[in-house]
Formats: sequence, structure tokens, C-alpha cells
Amino acid sequence: MTAGAALAGPDGALRCPWALSTEDYVSYHDEEWGRPVRGDEALFERVSLEAFQSGLSWITILRRREGFRAAFAGFRIEKVAAFTDEDRERLLADPGIIRNRAKIDATLANARVLADWAEGELDELIWSHAPDPAARPAPKTLADVPAVTPESTALSKALKKRGLRFVGPTTAYALMQACGLVNDHLEACVARGAGA
Repeated sequence: MTAGAALAGPDGALRCPWALSTEDYVSYHDEEWGRPVRGDEALFERVSLEAFQSGLSWITILRRREGFRAAFAGFRIEKVAAFTDEDRERLLADPGIIRNRAKIDATLANARVLADWAEGELDELIWSHAPDPAARPAPKTLADVPAVTPESTALSKALKKRGLRFVGPTTAYALMQACGLVNDHLEACVARGAGA
């Protein structure tokens, strides 16, 4: 067996090996990861959650996602942009999220920046960095999946230039993977062609 190759899950279907460590990952992998996400608020949520994930395991964020949604008003940009110092203190004390001051402050600051953008502008900016899928061969193993690409570096620079924080090239690439700008399901993975 090749290291990092697709593995059979409990149902016998081949999946990306990272998806098999927990049941939460199996459903996230099969139903969400790599499927196109559109809309400013849906993308603001993903940008925010990817920032909170920085330095942590994604499962930590995935298992707290409903807590994040409750704490951050469903990631409604206008509502989060209006959060006060009291809201910030509430977030810092909320056990349902990751209580990292820098990441909370970045999420609030990003919402304030995005509140001034035109409707659809975040969606357009992010999706304008999607590479040509024909130019990207399907990865055969996890070793074929990059952590950073020229497109994610360009997306990171574009977001930072517009005032967003916690959007480095690695975080930008994780966003691109999660939101379907790239399809990094392994070639043999059952989810490679599903819903993309």
C-alpha cells in the first residue's frame, strides 16, 4: 500500500486517509470539503474558521462550529461588524469557541472591513483566484497535495491588501480546498467527483 493513498472506510469506499480518523471527519469529507461555497457570509464564516484553525487540528474547529456560529451571530457580516467591547469580552469567556484573543480580534476586524464592501465582492475576490482545474492533475497520495500554491499566495496578498487579517498563504490554501476552489480529493477517493 502506498503511503498517503486513499483508504477504504467502514463502508468499503475509498477516501482520503485524513477523513477516516473520526466519524465527524467522514461526514465533513463526504458532504462538505471540496464542494463549492459561494456567498459573502458563507465565505466570511470559512475565512474566520480557517483563521481559528491556524495551529490547531481542523477537528477541534469542526466540533465547535455550532458554538462559533452561535457566538458570532451566524457569521452575519453586519452583525459581527457591530460587536462591541462587551461582545469581545463575551467571546473571550465563551467555552464553545477557541478563546484566542488575536483570532477573535481578527474576526471582528475582518467583519468591519467586509461591512464596507459591496455585496458579492468577497465572493468575487476569492473565486477570482481559483486555478484552472484542467491544469491540476488529481493527487494520487497526500504527498501530491500542496500546503501553499501561487494562487493561495496571491489570494492571501489580495485579502491582506484589502485589510483582512489572519489570511496567510497556508490559511488561504486551506480555504481554497474547503470551499471547492480546488479539488484535492485523491484520485481514487469516492468524493472526488461528488458535488464538485
